[in-house]
Amino acid sequence: MTYYPYLKLAHVFFAIVALGSNLTYPVWLQRAQRSPEYLPFTLRSIYFLDSYVANPAYVLGRLSGLTMVWLAGHDWQNLWISGALGLFAAVAMLGYGLYTPGLRRQITALDQHGYDSPEYRRIDRQQTGLGIVLGVLVILILVLMLLKPV
Repeated sequence: MTYYPYLKLAHVFFAIVALGSNLTYPVWLQRAQRSPEYLPFTLRSIYFLDSYVANPAYVLGRLSGLTMVWLAGHDWQNLWISGALGLFAAVAMLGYGLYTPGLRRQITALDQHGYDSPEYRRIDRQQTGLGIVLGVLVILILVLMLLKPV
């Protein structure tokens, strides 16, 4: 009995959980912008989702993806594999290296200086820009995985 279909199902599930979680962040933030008293709760909730739902799903998705490539005997040099792995490395470095620490700084700036402070606004702009870049990179990974260009 082959485990590949079950591994593929798990891989797709992890991708849905990771990307789906990330896609909710702008919605949460947009709603909190209208009612800034909810911003502390919103940012802490996004931090929780990012740390305990999305990021673990990305890690498990990568592990299941690597295992599937190995089991299926795919050529690691295929654009859809090597390109996705390169983009994933960029997402991991930007996410763990910049986005997550930036989110912690954003929460601290909100707590210490308030919603209308220049410090909070500056970090918020940085986080928004970085979130857009990360979103585009993750969507490019999705395109490579689904279309498998040669």
